[in-house]
Amino acid sequence: MDTKNLSQHSNKKPKDGKEITEETVLAEILQRKGAEEILAGYDLPCLSCPFAKMEMEQLKIGDICEQYGIDLKNLLKDLNK
Repeated sequence: MDTKNLSQHSNKKPKDGKEITEETVLAEILQRKGAEEILAGYDLPCLSCPFAKMEMEQLKIGDICEQYGIDLKNLLKDLNK
């Protein structure tokens, strides 16, 4: 394991101190200022889906990206800026 890259990644956290990962649920992400605009820029369909609105506490961003072919790595990078 490359510990140099690991340490750089672990130091990169948003202002609230908690990094968004593939396990972070959509409801938690949407509480952050500007997150909805970033997600919309990736054409995340969940933002307009009535079923997703009822399940946001369970929808993990990694699962959503896998299902819809969204680039998880770049999305996480943008959300954690």
